Order: sequence, then structure tokens, then C-alpha cells
Amino acid sequence: MATDYDTPRKTDDELSEDSLEELKARRVDKTAAVVDLDEGDAESLELPGADLSNEELSVRVLPRQADEFTCAKCFLVHHQSQLAYERNGQSICRDCA
Repeated sequence: MATDYDTPRKTDDELSEDSLEELKARRVDKTAAVVDLDEGDAESLELPGADLSNEELSVRVLPRQADEFTCAKCFLVHHQSQLAYERNGQSICRDCA
């Protein structure tokens, strides 16, 4: 986009006088999005709150390894390199420390 540097610029007072409605309208225009879908694509979309009761999830769960620990605050399994400190037998990760 070309810029015309010869046009008069708004002063700070004029910038602060922009109406709230005008600013909201500009924001809505920028965030408006148009989705272009083919007819066949509509079936593959997942909507929030969709019923997934017929779906099965197959994930292989591995037991905690010897070089891992479970954080006592967030209860996530981390590698030993993420250990911040251990107090009273409870390990705390760097994120929670």
C-alpha cells in the first residue's frame, strides 16, 4: 500500500477524538473472516460441543520411566532435567517452582 506523505496528519488531539463506535467498527472489520468451503468439506468440520460418544480413542500409555518424576503440584510426569527441588519426598517441577 502506497503512503502519501504530503497529506496532512492528525494531531494527538484529533486522534483522541475518534469516536468509540468508529474504533469498534474498524476492529470488527479487521476481525471479520469469510470461510470458503466446498460442499463436501462441511461434513469434516467438528463443532464445539459435538457429540463424540461413538468415537474411540486409542492411545498407547507408557508407565513412568526411571528418569522421570511426577510433580506434586501439577501432577504431570516430567523428565529429571525439569526437577526444581524435592522436599519431604515430593518432587516439584521447574514450571511450578
